[in-house]
Amino acid sequence: MEEAIAIENIEVDVKAENWEQSIKSAGELLLRSGYITEAYIDEMIKSVQTLGPYMVLMPGFALAHAAPSKAVVRDGMSLITLGTPVKFGCDNDPVSVVLCLACINKTSHMEKLQIVANTLLKDNIVEHMRDCRSAEELSSLFNE
Repeated sequence: MEEAIAIENIEVDVKAENWEQSIKSAGELLLRSGYITEAYIDEMIKSVQTLGPYMVLMPGFALAHAAPSKAVVRDGMSLITLGTPVKFGCDNDPVSVVLCLACINKTSHMEKLQIVANTLLKDNIVEHMRDCRSAEELSSLFNE
């Protein structure tokens, strides 16, 4: 079975001074792997600036994304944990885990998103993700 999140798109203990940098860091993993263009990172940041911190889905966890666009080369996800949590300006602050989702259209990513949703239902999952000390350890939570 294909991994939900490729190991090269996972990083732990990332340094970010604010929410913009946290999104940029998660997006840069997808950029390096050829999933997105630089424009998609700007679109994700602009989404928060325009719509507010709606992507902070639960305490400590943000699902960074923007609408499907030409800036997405192929569907993909990246995942980072932050060395120091950042504030998005919402009740679920501070955020210590950022999952970045890029999709080419509104339906292509549903299977992977289902895996993410099932993982997020596990007890204390954000704490477990935050406590991972390696990309391999973090990957195992999603790719079991």
